[in-house]
Amino acid sequence: MKKILFLAVLLFSGAAFSMEAPKLIGDYGDWSAYTFKEGGANVCYIASTPKKDEGAYKKRGDIYAVVTHRPKDNSFDVVNFVAGYTFKSNAKFTVKIGRETFTSFFVEDDKAWTLTDEADKALVKAMVRGEHMIVEGTSSRGTKTKDTYSLKGFARAYKAINAKCGKK
Repeated sequence: MKKILFLAVLLFSGAAFSMEAPKLIGDYGDWSAYTFKEGGANVCYIASTPKKDEGAYKKRGDIYAVVTHRPKDNSFDVVNFVAGYTFKSNAKFTVKIGRETFTSFFVEDDKAWTLTDEADKALVKAMVRGEHMIVEGTSSRGTKTKDTYSLKGFARAYKAINAKCGKK
């Protein structure tokens, strides 16, 4: 599973065209931290797959959540979800962590991102404090999905990429 996650994130991140393949910084509970060079600059990310994925689907691709830092671009805490299916146009996408629900996302193809840097920061802050994260979306065929992620190790993995990619 780790190899699939590594390869999926590698392709998603554009690192496949980089001179250096991602290197594992470490595994932290249910999250893994990686770094690679892109245009000579460090890029760091953490990623995980859900512990449970639900929905009445016959076939579904890889599912994962990623948080990326690109210090050269002054870009930190960029949260991205890959659903394993193409989203319904203008689909509602929600993330629940504890008592907080996040709904400010846009979807394209099989990916979802927050709408603003502030939303990214708030989501990451909740992920650091949380135990579980529930992600809900709807496929282009109308199939509703519910993915449950463990946030065990998220804070340590996040700290690792902060140290490696210069975010204090």
